[in-house]
Amino acid sequence: MSHLLAGVTPYLLEGDVNVLRLSLHPDGLASRILNLAEWRHHVLTRLAHEIERSADPALAALRDELEALPHPRVMRPDRAVHGHFQTIAVPLRLKSSAGPLSFLTTTTVFGTAVDVTLSEVTIEAFFPADKETADTMALLNERA
Repeated sequence: MSHLLAGVTPYLLEGDVNVLRLSLHPDGLASRILNLAEWRHHVLTRLAHEIERSADPALAALRDELEALPHPRVMRPDRAVHGHFQTIAVPLRLKSSAGPLSFLTTTTVFGTAVDVTLSEVTIEAFFPADKETADTMALLNERA
């Protein structure tokens, strides 16, 4: 993780870390995301879907916070989505000291709507999207 989080301002890594905030914040990963407009559109679309489903005011506040962050201006965000990932997933393409890295993510939500404690636990997992990223991450892991 240290290679992925290099350069992130420490206050974004304190307490309960929010991956969405971490990825879109200018003091987080935003300056290193190679496809920031595409990633931002993906994150905000997914978040809007969760807000629609849950009507959670905390998620709505997070959406408002993330939308207010500085970001690349794109006239038509739908044009940012490209290739075969368009209907399946949006890769996170990240600059690193070891070269560009590409990840696909999965989100797992634990619990049920009636279990307030567990319904708030969400884990975002990142998986290498290509052989180059897998090889680089394995090499970085060996060095650590």
